[in-house]
Amino acid sequence: MAIGDNHNDLDMLSFAGIPVVMGNSVAALKTYGWHETGTNDENGVALAIEQFALREAAPCV
Repeated sequence: MAIGDNHNDLDMLSFAGIPVVMGNSVAALKTYGWHETGTNDENGVALAIEQFALREAAPCV
């Protein structure tokens, strides 16, 4: 997982298995269709960590 908000994060987000864009990011990053989280003021990083890094894995069948 990678979380970014600006043009300099593009390579990192492109490489990540789970790219997450902050709600207050530059508009260009939002055009990739990646996951979007809250803004800095909305604790967006914490929300993304809870949703993607701490979620319970689905059981293997």
